[in-house]
Amino acid sequence: MLNDIENARSEEMLHRLLNETIARKASDLHLSAGCSPYFRQQGRLAPAEDWPVQDSDTIVGIARVLALRTHVKTPPEVGSLDGGLSAENGTRFRFNIFRRSGACSIAFRRLEERIRSLPELGLPADLYQLGNYSHGLVLVAGPTGSGKSTTLATLIDRINQTRTGHIITIEDPIEYVHQSNRSLVDQREVGRDTKSFNEALVASMRQDPDIILVGEIRDLTTIRTAITAAETGHLVFATVHAGDCVGSIDRLVSVFQPEEQTSIRRQLGMVLRAVVAQKLIMGDGPQVKKALKQAMDDPLAAKSKYVLVSEVMKVTNSVANLIAQSKDSHIYSIIETGRSEGMYTADECLAQLLRTGQISERTAKGLARNPQLVVSRASSLRPARMRLDDLTEKQL
Repeated sequence: MLNDIENARSEEMLHRLLNETIARKASDLHLSAGCSPYFRQQGRLAPAEDWPVQDSDTIVGIARVLALRTHVKTPPEVGSLDGGLSAENGTRFRFNIFRRSGACSIAFRRLEERIRSLPELGLPADLYQLGNYSHGLVLVAGPTGSGKSTTLATLIDRINQTRTGHIITIEDPIEYVHQSNRSLVDQREVGRDTKSFNEALVASMRQDPDIILVGEIRDLTTIRTAITAAETGHLVFATVHAGDCVGSIDRLVSVFQPEEQTSIRRQLGMVLRAVVAQKLIMGDGPQVKKALKQAMDDPLAAKSKYVLVSEVMKVTNSVANLIAQSKDSHIYSIIETGRSEGMYTADECLAQLLRTGQISERTAKGLARNPQLVVSRASSLRPARMRLDDLTEKQL
């Protein structure tokens, strides 16, 4: 009975804090014992002077309520715990419970209230065509916090609006909620609806899916199952932790034993359709600074200071043969010359960002494989051959 009362109080405090985050138009909320709540507003993180200092019991109580929403059910004694939840008005938040000096802290990230388009994310609109495949594997690669889940949510949203079928998503946690439209969408959360990615992926093939989204593939069993699903007539979207398109192939293959890697490469060459690699960087160009000034009333304006650096590889016959033959080092040259196929390198993207004032020359050079080529392309007087905004929504 006492625990129920304490949980009710913690639940009430949690929703008060989330509502306050929304009212302040903040993008992030931080809770730590011995401190007032910290809110990030327009990129600046500062304590709320009109809120009392939060004691350890309050933070642990909120952490306990949050943990009940996950597969762990209790706050971590060591390490951290991820999850997602909705505020009373439906606004979605992602949270991370973690330990610092033995005490409990919680970080909340407010998610966007609508799913943005690919051009709004900084990606070419022709990537919507990835949802037209009848079967195969599409990967979105990048480090943690690079917006991979957001890109996949945008692709799934477009499929849901334009294509009939059954979409199953397997996520940890569910960040963006999709309402069934032209497609039937079933979202499953690891820990709450299923024990693991692989268990849900195996089960999904008995649930008559057309499209399967796997939040992350990183272990051998899940990678093998995803490839099998793509082979057997399903369109599979997944994320992978890799720095670029070519690296994502090696990331998948390296998980397998050496004697099996040749056959896995042949399978990948047949089922892989495309890889989109991306990472978020701090925009320091004049256009970003101007946009920040104009977006002061945007509740998530802090995000506008970041820009997306991306790279796209389509698996043509030539790329498929190179994957099968373990000649990954030759693939980059095909991406460089594959603009007509919708491919482009990260260097081309950097040149575009530099030319349009999103990043500085110093940033572009620091991230480029070939710094001088990036600067040369960006400074060219004629329009860049690769324009991320060439294809608009109306043209598709």
